[in-house]
Amino acid sequence: MNFRSLDEFWAFYVNQHSKPSTRRWHFVGTLISIFFLMCSLLFSWWFLIFVPLSGYGCAWYSHFFIEGNFPATFGHPIWSFLCDFKMFGLMLTGKMDKEIKRLGKRPVLQVF
Repeated sequence: MNFRSLDEFWAFYVNQHSKPSTRRWHFVGTLISIFFLMCSLLFSWWFLIFVPLSGYGCAWYSHFFIEGNFPATFGHPIWSFLCDFKMFGLMLTGKMDKEIKRLGKRPVLQVF
C-alpha cells in the first residue's frame, strides 16, 4: 500500500490495531523500551540492546497472536514507529478510544 501522508497512514495504522489487547501490548512494549533507553543513558549503553527487542517483541507478538495480521513495520518502518508513539501518547492521556471513533472505527470489546 502506498500512503501519501502520515495522516493517511495513521488511519490504516489504527485499523491494524483494532483490538484493545493489541494496543495494550504496544503500550507495554513502548514503555519498556523507554525504560531501557533511560537505563542506557544513565547506566550502560548495553541496555540499548533491549530497546528494540522489548518494543518490537511485544508489538509483533500482539499482531501475530492477538490481532492476526502482519505488523505495519514490515512495509512502513518509519511511519509505524511514529504512529506507535502517537498511539502511546493518546493511550497515556486516555484519548485513544476517542481517536478510534473519530476515524470511524469502533473499539472491540474484549473480556480478559
